[in-house]
Amino acid sequence: MTTHNTATSGPSEKILKWFAQPKKHFINGEWLSQDSAKTFAPINPSKREKLAEIPIADSEIVNLAVTAARQEFDKRSWRNLPARERASWMRKIGEVTRAHAVELATIEALNNGKLFHEALNDDLPDCSDIFDYYAGWTDKIYGETCPVDPGFINYTLKEPLGVCGLIIPWNFPLLMAMWKITPALATGNTVVIKPSEHTPLSLIRWFELVHENLDLPKGLLNLILGDGTTGDLLCRHMIVNKIAFTGSTPVGKAIARASGDSNLKSLSLELGGKSPNILFEDTPDLEKAIDRSFQLIFSQKGEKCSEPTRFILHESIHDQVVDALVRRAEKYILGNTFDAGAQQGAQNNLAHFEKILRYIEIGKTEGAELRTGGRAHARLAPGLFVEPTIFTGVQSHMRIWNEEIFGPVLAITKFKTEEEAVRLANETDYGLAAGLWTKDVSRAHRVAQKLDAGMIFINRYGCYDFSSPFGGFKQSGWGKEMGIHSIDSYTKTKSVWLAL
Repeated sequence: MTTHNTATSGPSEKILKWFAQPKKHFINGEWLSQDSAKTFAPINPSKREKLAEIPIADSEIVNLAVTAARQEFDKRSWRNLPARERASWMRKIGEVTRAHAVELATIEALNNGKLFHEALNDDLPDCSDIFDYYAGWTDKIYGETCPVDPGFINYTLKEPLGVCGLIIPWNFPLLMAMWKITPALATGNTVVIKPSEHTPLSLIRWFELVHENLDLPKGLLNLILGDGTTGDLLCRHMIVNKIAFTGSTPVGKAIARASGDSNLKSLSLELGGKSPNILFEDTPDLEKAIDRSFQLIFSQKGEKCSEPTRFILHESIHDQVVDALVRRAEKYILGNTFDAGAQQGAQNNLAHFEKILRYIEIGKTEGAELRTGGRAHARLAPGLFVEPTIFTGVQSHMRIWNEEIFGPVLAITKFKTEEEAVRLANETDYGLAAGLWTKDVSRAHRVAQKLDAGMIFINRYGCYDFSSPFGGFKQSGWGKEMGIHSIDSYTKTKSVWLAL
């Protein structure tokens, strides 16, 4: 992974001028403006200032993009490239991304509210490296021969799905786009991608850079700008073959309904989480465990689906752990995107900021004990900053224990027995991730098998790799991303019989 020098005084004059330029859709290899009065204005949440104005794609624009993608897929100019040649193009896209990491991270941080060093050193390296990873898959997509009755040969083919509609969230705008674009391209599909209306700017600039530097087939990559209405049009389009979505569970359910109402297109849904983090009495190196757990809940201002938002602490260490977490929270430095020493940025948008504050009030009303935080940061107003907030004495019936808040709010409870810890962890509609800390190897495996979540972290919460499946159970979504699982998600299996 490449680590960049994060020293910068802020956006360059070039970037500031770029924000003011008209923003357009990218369809069939061209930038397309739209004669429409309906627009949306993404903001810089650190200052609550307008950054740009984007058009909201209507049905005509969506249809143009999907048609361009379908025509390119039917021409097979990308799909029929030799696998190694397709891989070479993907590595070139990765190099363009890598070469412009500072510019892209600057736009990402300003539009999302995260800190510049988070965008540059946490997000951008993976945005380029993932092209190298999936380039390596292009010549490793195997079929199989099947042991059928004598007199026949039967084999399978793995084929691309066709037009893939990719709908991207606002918390990791560029990274989540690359998570989806790369396996789609590796397997020979074409793409229509829609970023969140709150954070489209880094992906717009990425499309510009790729278009300026590489001569890719027209219609291979298409960008439509818009809001939830635009996304619904994409989901309902009859010649879209797949939707890949990352975002909230309610929107994921709406996408599933839209797919069912149209053509039963393939779906992969990476949705919400309310992940537990269990610290047993024999947690190895408790201070390091506390440091890691604190970092995971409060980094990226808590806007992460897999973050451990519920701490389940053994009663023998409960007070010690809570006191340590509170001390860290009270020293945590909130600041604007480029503030030196800042540890937490601004929440992404006003509606979400207000939602977090409402949940804090709900927690207090329900009887949880507010140990620290619980307010908007007054000094940084009108920026959308929420203090790191910790509740203890949280009961399993409380809303702050059960509902995804998606911000810097931690709910803590205690337990006596292993069985109680597992019960508390699993009492949720979500099942994205879960963590546990113990020196007992038998307990580690035993509890991991009992936890109802798609990703289990033992003695280090938050381990991720391109080769390891990412995704959850229950209402945390359908399917997995990363590794061979994404390859499967962007292909269909054809069975071929030959009579001898």
